[in-house]
Amino acid sequence: MVMPTVVTDRFTSLDYTDFTNNHVFLKGCNNGFFDYNRLGNHAHHEGHKISSPKQLIGDALRERVEGIDPELCEPGAEDTFFVADLGEVYRQHLRWKLNLPRVKPFYAVKCNPDTKLLGLLSALGTGFDCASKAEIEQVLGLGVEPSRIIYAQPCKTNSYVRYVASKGVRQMTFDNADELRKIARLYPEAELFLRILTDDSSSLCRLSLKFGASLDSTDSLLALARDLGLNVVGVSFHVGSGASDPRAFLKAVQDAHVVFGQAAVHGFSLKTLDVGGGFCSDNTFEQMAGVLRAALDDYFPAHSGVNIIAEPGRYYASSAFTLACNVIARRTIEDVTASSYMLYVNDGLYGNFSSIMFDHQHPVAKVLRCGGRVLYNTPAAEATEAADGIEYSIWGPTCDGIDRITESIRFPQLLDVGDWLYFEDMGAYTMCSATTFNGFSNDHDVIYVCSEEGAKALLGLH
Repeated sequence: MVMPTVVTDRFTSLDYTDFTNNHVFLKGCNNGFFDYNRLGNHAHHEGHKISSPKQLIGDALRERVEGIDPELCEPGAEDTFFVADLGEVYRQHLRWKLNLPRVKPFYAVKCNPDTKLLGLLSALGTGFDCASKAEIEQVLGLGVEPSRIIYAQPCKTNSYVRYVASKGVRQMTFDNADELRKIARLYPEAELFLRILTDDSSSLCRLSLKFGASLDSTDSLLALARDLGLNVVGVSFHVGSGASDPRAFLKAVQDAHVVFGQAAVHGFSLKTLDVGGGFCSDNTFEQMAGVLRAALDDYFPAHSGVNIIAEPGRYYASSAFTLACNVIARRTIEDVTASSYMLYVNDGLYGNFSSIMFDHQHPVAKVLRCGGRVLYNTPAAEATEAADGIEYSIWGPTCDGIDRITESIRFPQLLDVGDWLYFEDMGAYTMCSATTFNGFSNDHDVIYVCSEEGAKALLGLH
């Protein structure tokens, strides 16, 4: 077995497969990580090795839910909670370096501002895409150098511009003449990226309706920047969050190349291209990365001296977080042919399932615990298509009728109050947009595990 090494941006060529089967056994909870000493016989460990990331996550879920008696627990003890595997974030970074070795990621903090996630990404050497004073404050508070932050907000608050100037955060985006005049007045030393319009029609969340300068306006904006004495250093674009058409990257890179040529005419020597976000963590990433990599090699080859950065968010965060929810109520719906059930859980669209509304996600419920048995990562946890499966709809806890997570799903088991469901891939645009509507908390526990030795070393967990 090849042991993993600590990987930062000093490495540009990695064998991703060497790292995927090395999983570590963490001890100690005083730093926020799960304490495996409490598991007893549930931790099927050999020395200090855990069999898989799923085992780590499953053990953490089991230990938490088995310690809760819904009939006797304190109010709120059965609240929803996350298990986060920071080893998954580490593996995603290796995957990025393998597929996009020339592109330095600047993590989009808005996607998930979890402090330990940001800490690991900082240790890995990533930059950070921030859109507000609070996000910049949080990242600077981790000891990140201002040069590793891009204020990627084309339309900025005046006081925020003064704030970043005082902190030495120089990189920022713009897409219109009024913003240029604002920057000239408040922060003329800033290093500016002209954000251009893209075709984001294939993305989950379109951004071009709000941001981006059309190619009809870029030349005049560059002329104005020159006349104002501002320092334009690069071009940025964003093909939309959760993009699905790789050709969007190709067209955007082609357009960026045109703007680089325009800038040269106006006396700017642009040094950086920001290819934005839109990267998913599923199996579409390799195809997306392949198209982008080829486009960069064609229009911005390595010998051109242009630095390439990106703003991935969900790519790093989504698959690292699993959410567990408690069934707090059940309603039986009688029908002439069969009964179905409405399950009410203690999280919903106003909480961590806000991704359904804001991010067009479709979280899939699985059974974590039913009738005293933990079913995580077993066939019995999965929904069934069988006609004899029991049909459920799943609802959040608020009094709003739109607070529905799942319209229809079937499980083999009869679920009841006190049972638990879990949802995977819940790290992106979930906790960051949760609210306290109806008085429900948006502050939920996160249990951290780590399934990679390299990530453990970076986090100082040895």
